[in-house]
Amino acid sequence: MYKIDFNHPIHVHFIGIGGISMSGLAHILIARNFTVSGSDSHESDLTDALEKEGCKCYYTQEAGNIHPDYDLVVYTAAISDTNPELTRARSLGIPTISRAELLGQLMTNYRVAVNIAGTHGKTTTTSMLTDILLAAECDPTVSVGGILHSIGGNIRVGKSDIFVTEACEYTNSFLSFHPTLNVILNVKADHLDFFKDLDDIRHSFKLFTEKLPDNGTLIISSDIENYEYFYSEKNCEVITFGSNPENSDYSASDITYDELGHCTYTLLINNKPSGTIHLNVPGIHNVYNSLAAVAAAAKLGIDTDTIKRGLAGFTGTDRRFQKKGTFNGVTVIDDYAHHPDEITATLGSAKHYPHRRIWCVFQPHTYSRTKALLDDFAEALLGADVVVLADIYAAREKDTLGISSADLQAAVEKLGKECYYFKSFEEIEKFLLKNCINGDLLITMGAGDIYKVGEALINA
Repeated sequence: MYKIDFNHPIHVHFIGIGGISMSGLAHILIARNFTVSGSDSHESDLTDALEKEGCKCYYTQEAGNIHPDYDLVVYTAAISDTNPELTRARSLGIPTISRAELLGQLMTNYRVAVNIAGTHGKTTTTSMLTDILLAAECDPTVSVGGILHSIGGNIRVGKSDIFVTEACEYTNSFLSFHPTLNVILNVKADHLDFFKDLDDIRHSFKLFTEKLPDNGTLIISSDIENYEYFYSEKNCEVITFGSNPENSDYSASDITYDELGHCTYTLLINNKPSGTIHLNVPGIHNVYNSLAAVAAAAKLGIDTDTIKRGLAGFTGTDRRFQKKGTFNGVTVIDDYAHHPDEITATLGSAKHYPHRRIWCVFQPHTYSRTKALLDDFAEALLGADVVVLADIYAAREKDTLGISSADLQAAVEKLGKECYYFKSFEEIEKFLLKNCINGDLLITMGAGDIYKVGEALINA
């Protein structure tokens, strides 16, 4: 594999530069005086920000975008071997590496490399830890999978020796990383277009733990079934967090909600009260996300008062229970949830938020996930009063599995829940304008472009 010498800047071209992670890596290289170019299917706020820093962006992906004087080409897991730019680069003998390989090499430049992993909760926990580090004036470099307003985007280039990033398990990307501190939030069945089953996923997370050096640290949820499995063959420090204070180094008690569903709790360290934590994001799942962030921050030497201040200042990231506005007295929330556990958590948060009825406008994400977890999705959607389904967002897949949102509608209705399915956003918007009334809470939900429905209703 090609090794980058970060002390000698070169020209790097990114295929898929508009992605949340790819754009962040591009910013980091630009800050290190690399020349950066890239391509994507369309212009966006992320590519606009890169162009302002001097990056040349192409909005097609074709062989002509690759020039012989490029030194390195970086591609994402979504790029196929037949991609014209990737094919052209290889034919010219230009070295190519994956996004994960670049991120892994970048980590070697930092004394502390924090990798936050899990089926869900990565973006929120990474953002929580970031705001704690900012409160402590640690000046970290951060790559987060969402827009965090305290850093003005998805990337922050600091001058300290601390690097914090999300670690995604899809295609085993995180096995290319070089961490010193790993956080595992949860391990659930997902990405079954790549993994064989849950055991395969668990094995991947075990290998992720084994990437730690012997003097590294694993912070892991004790709520994960047989959590000891992940470090049973690894000689590293282990710190636990979770719902049971008897087997968790960090836990919570006396959890209460305010009128917007924000939690306050007593922090327990080794089952001893250690102060009160106030969160400004809703949902009990964020209590456990925050415990992981607290554990990581404490390991990095940050005092409890600063941790509390950092968490109190965290108000969420875009597309994580984000209030978008109102129409006709209806509050519109947008959320990225696209796994059954995430849906359950988001709709559970909504129960504590002001509402008359909860409407969930859900866009399933990928055919493989919808097919594999169909019954789990149906069960999770019962947390809404009314469910409205959009067509499946294909993302990287093609419709070859014989599954559609009509199948999910049937499964939801079989459980006795009112559920509607429309093939176009326009039909969904018309239906909601007619049927949502003052005081209702409308949540657009999914990892695709379903947020456009809520925005259209607000701007109607």
